[in-house]
Amino acid sequence: MTFEQFGLLPSLTLALEKLKLTVPTPVQLQAISIVQAGSDTYINAETGSGKTLAYLLPLYQVLNVERSATQVLIIVPTHELALQIHRVSCDLAQHAGMAVRNVLLIGGTASDRQIEKLKKKPQIIIGTPGRVLELIERGKIKLSELKTLVIDEADRLLAEDSLEMVQKIVRACPGRRQLVFVSATEQPKSKQYMEQLAPNLVRLHSEELIINQNIDHFYMVVDERDKPDTLRKLIHATKTEKVIVFVHRNETAEDVAAKLEHHKIIVADLHSTHEKEVRKQSMQNFRSGKARVLIASDIAARGLDIPGITHVFNLDLPSKGKDYLHRVGRCGRAGARGVAVSILIKPEVRLIELFEQTLGIQMRQVTLREGQMIEISEARV
Repeated sequence: MTFEQFGLLPSLTLALEKLKLTVPTPVQLQAISIVQAGSDTYINAETGSGKTLAYLLPLYQVLNVERSATQVLIIVPTHELALQIHRVSCDLAQHAGMAVRNVLLIGGTASDRQIEKLKKKPQIIIGTPGRVLELIERGKIKLSELKTLVIDEADRLLAEDSLEMVQKIVRACPGRRQLVFVSATEQPKSKQYMEQLAPNLVRLHSEELIINQNIDHFYMVVDERDKPDTLRKLIHATKTEKVIVFVHRNETAEDVAAKLEHHKIIVADLHSTHEKEVRKQSMQNFRSGKARVLIASDIAARGLDIPGITHVFNLDLPSKGKDYLHRVGRCGRAGARGVAVSILIKPEVRLIELFEQTLGIQMRQVTLREGQMIEISEARV
């Protein structure tokens, strides 16, 4: 099936062609018609499956561009995801030639400029719940003509620390409005809150694990204390210019960043404990190429789509194959080749065997020799 078969506006199909998107993903096949019909919808699908366009396309289809009023409000948990969705929405509007005003509202920055942009009455607002709620309560956001509220990364936004803000935003919206929840994972509590907010919720699940055939998978066995130095040597050996390093713990991120920078490798640390403004600057440095390495946790990197990443290094290996796919899926996008290298200690080799069996991939063991990454064929311990 093609996007044209959904009956999308010709301007939208033309925009998708310009973005080199011709075939809808499984989640887009499920979601576009249902969201366009105005149903309260829950979209649950893997990272990288195309969830953002699964709701943006049908919302653009019914958007009244002649009306200077906010019709779509999208709230997300992080600055990085807000920036990314804003970029996708602006690209869609530009390539479609649609006069859609998108406004980005995130905390950690002065609100004065954001308020000035709101005076132009944008059709779409994308922001984090704290700043959005602040401006609603100050009377700066007018929601009387809102058609759709999108709660992206719903499992995080409906958690205890942000639930009250989300509930206040929902109450500020008109009674007859569409709710669209989006998430890559599902928690029992978030499911309960979604059903409370939208009793007639249409639930869409895309359980398909997408195995990107353009990614080569490798692993290397070392002692725990040697992991940071091995990472540094691998970065030099692979000559990568843009790489994400995944870690579990704060201390690991700080230690690795310090050791890499000691060797003149510029690092952007996106680990979730950093202040929002620091994380925002880190993302800008990485996107622009000023920083060569991005250090991230699974939570900090969720939902991010950064062009040009050629390599993913797992300094701490996840325990589930699904999480492994989420991580390595950051490289090898848009038809490019990607390389994933996991740096392990001996007891973790069992996870390699598990991933091969459950995901149907081949993970080849490598070593470093004379400054190069060399594949070896030794029997596994």
